[in-house]
Formats: sequence, C-alpha cells, structure tokens
Amino acid sequence: MPRPAVFFKWLSVPALLLATTAFAQLPESVNRALEKAGVPPENVAVYVQQVDAPQPVVSHLADQAFSPASVMKVLTTYAALDMLGPAYRWRTAIYQDGVLENGVLKGNLIIKGTGDPYFRAEDFWQLLTYLRQRGIREIRGDLVLDDSYFQPVQDNPGAFDGEPYRAYNALPSAWLLNFKATSFRLVPDPIHQRIDVLPNPEVPEIRVDNRLALTSGACGDWKQALRYEVQPIPLNPAADNSAALMLVSFRGHYAASCGEKALELSLLDDGSYTLGLFRKVWQQLGGTFTGTVRWGSAAPSAALLAEYWGTSLGEVVRHINKYSNNLMTRQLLLTIAAERKGIPATEANGAIAIQEWLASKHLDFPQLIMENGSGLSRVERISALHLGSLLMDAYHSPVMPELMASLPILASDGTLSSRLKASLAAGRAHIKTGSLEGVRAMAGYVLDNMGKRWVVVFMANHPAAAATGKAQDALIEWVYDQQGVGCCTGKGP
Repeated sequence: MPRPAVFFKWLSVPALLLATTAFAQLPESVNRALEKAGVPPENVAVYVQQVDAPQPVVSHLADQAFSPASVMKVLTTYAALDMLGPAYRWRTAIYQDGVLENGVLKGNLIIKGTGDPYFRAEDFWQLLTYLRQRGIREIRGDLVLDDSYFQPVQDNPGAFDGEPYRAYNALPSAWLLNFKATSFRLVPDPIHQRIDVLPNPEVPEIRVDNRLALTSGACGDWKQALRYEVQPIPLNPAADNSAALMLVSFRGHYAASCGEKALELSLLDDGSYTLGLFRKVWQQLGGTFTGTVRWGSAAPSAALLAEYWGTSLGEVVRHINKYSNNLMTRQLLLTIAAERKGIPATEANGAIAIQEWLASKHLDFPQLIMENGSGLSRVERISALHLGSLLMDAYHSPVMPELMASLPILASDGTLSSRLKASLAAGRAHIKTGSLEGVRAMAGYVLDNMGKRWVVVFMANHPAAAATGKAQDALIEWVYDQQGVGCCTGKGP
C-alpha cells in the first residue's frame, strides 16, 4: 500500500523558547516515556487543568497548532450537541409520484434523506415495513433517491491513503444507508480447517472469492496477515455507466485464536448499494419490484407515504466518539451546515458555522483549521490550549453529560477497552484518542484519586508518534495521582 505524504510543523528553537511558560514543564514520567519513544518534547503539546481551577498545571507548547487526528471529533460533536440539542433527530421520508390502487403503486417510490448518520439496514427494514402496512405490495416504477439536502462531496475516497474501499474513507451523503458498508465476518472453522467469510448485508452485487488459510498460533495483527482485492466486473460491458458486480478476493492467512472478526468495506456506490438492499428487504416483506434506481428530487406534489425519525443526536455522538467513526462525523458537520447555513449543505459552511458558534461562546481559536471535522485529514489543526479550553467549556455546559458519556472509558469500552487495564486509573478517565501516520493524540477528562476531575490533552506530531502511547498513559496516571493540589514541578510521582 502506498504511504501517504505526511506534513509536520517542526518547531524551531526560538519558537520553542517563545512557547515556554511558567507551566511548561512536563512530568518526568512523561519525559522518560517520550525519550524512550524517540520523540523530542518539542514535537508534543500537553495541557492539563483541573475543571474548577483558574489556570493549568501543565501547558507545554499548548499554544502551537498540531494535527489532532480523530481528537477533532470532540469539537464537532460538542458543537453539534450544543447547537442542535441532544434530542435532535434526522427525518427520512418516502414519497410517491404516481397512483396507488389496490396495493399497486403505478409510479416511482422516492426516498428523501436528510443526512442521518446512523440509518442502518434494520431502520431501512422498519421504514419499508411501514409501506407494507399501508397495503403496498407492488411497485411498478423506479426507486428514486433524493440527496439534495447535502451538496454532493466529489472527493476521491482513496485520496487519503490509497484505500478507496475501506469503510472509514466512505464519502458523506444526504442519503446514507448502513454507512455504505459491507461487514465481512471472518469465522474460523477448525473442524473443516477453513475460514468462512460471511458478508453482511448479503446482496447479489457482491461476491466473495475466499482463499484464506487457517493457521495456529497467536492472533497478532490479523489485518496485516490477510489481503483483499476488489475487482469491479460490469454486468453489461456494452452499456455506458453499467452497474457492476464487485468481486472481493481474500488471500493470506488467519489464526484460529483470533476468533470472529470483521472487516468493513465500502464497495458499491450509493445507488447500487441501496438498490441491492431494497430488493432484498422488499422481497423478504412479500413485495414485488422490477424497476431500477436513479437520482432525483421529490416534487412538492409528491404524496408522503411513510417517514422514519432516526436515533437521537445524544446517542449518535456515543457511536461517533466511542468507535471514532469518520463518516458519521462528516455527516454531523454537514447537518450543522444545513441547520445553520442552509441547504444544500457543504463542509465549508459547517466549518463556518462552528467558528461562529465558538465566537458566540467567546472562544477565539485563530489556529483552528477544519476540513471535514473528523480528523481524517492532513490539514486539520488545533492547539492543545484550544482543545483544553473547549473541554473546560463543555464541562460547565448543559450538554456535559452527553459529551462525556460519548467518550471512551479507560480500560472499559470503545477505542480504550484494552488500555491501562491494570492501572488504578482504569475506569476513571473519559478520553477520545486519535491516530494517523505520524500523529497520536488524546483529549478528555480524568478523575483523580481525590475525586477531582481534570481536563487532559496530549498531541504528538512526529514520525515516531505511534510509539507515544506509553507517554499518554504516563500522563493519565500522573494526573490520577495529582490529588488535586500543586503545580507541575517536573518530577513525576
């Protein structure tokens, strides 16, 4: 796989001296971990402040702009919670543009989306069940998809890292179904000495060529041990823009000790994905449909047949932050844009809306650069000081419970489920992490051993940043042991 280009803002010695403050020293335990990782302190920003204190106890290069990776999601989700409210829901509606007689729709079925980030296959099934309950059994027109709520994003899904089929690179859309993802479950079968590869949802447009070998031994990095190749095969080579069958070939080996795992891929365009799932579900519900899929808009005269109000924003941000979902975050930024700046929504307008929201809260973040709000970006930047200020503001806001509950719990769930399990700090930190090549970051809250809560931010931008996990752990444990008093002396506990 080709390595993406990485851009860092290297700090000169004069810049480092200018950034030094009375609270610039790092805890010695953090310094030791950074030295062992081979990452100089000038490539790390750290901010630590008790939530009820007037100033930080650690502010190391905190005013410098760093790449935050997925920690940027903290800003996007807090902004959404505060602007839209935790009870905000997305509406998905189905209209008809023909005549309905005796259970037969003589016309098109139109689905209009408003960017629901969490509209899953089971929600689609429920929405189509509403149609069957209305007595509709046969559709003699086409399936028309209306995605006019967002301006279409024209990015190349493989531009970031050369992996166009990985689910985390999927592009946002006002009509988003099941994250555009096919989950390939890998199920060891030691009796028959094989690995079963089971796609979900299973649609005829996707076929699997499975040549994985079952092995013994430790699981290790199972994703690196297998390879996949996607080959689009046009169903009608003689026709322009023909729909394609996607053949997914799996090679390599998979250890039985890994148990069941899943690889998430986004293989089909929105129309093909929706059509395949629609046909499958509609047939299961006893309906018939012989049309195709196309894009269009619901006319004002179109009759409403059914609507579905999705999961609340308070629940959506939990799925975003616990598992660091990039696509859902991009959907959220576009929703902010639609609600605050009008439709069709753009990511640029979402960033403007967040800047205006920050200004309304007297939070001045001149170094902030937002591209898509998810952190899956080489240009997004924010300082540790601003992340810390944001978390301080959030802690004293009405939506604090929803935001904190959305952050992974140390040693318990989400992206932190296996982190610091043997530590006394286990279960006492709500932390969002972020990682890109050359970037490791975390931001959130730590409850110390005296019951006082702290805001903690750590960002490393360096080719060896992946090795700074121990330094992050050392900072969490140092904060846990602070007992809520004193300032940073440079000596660890």
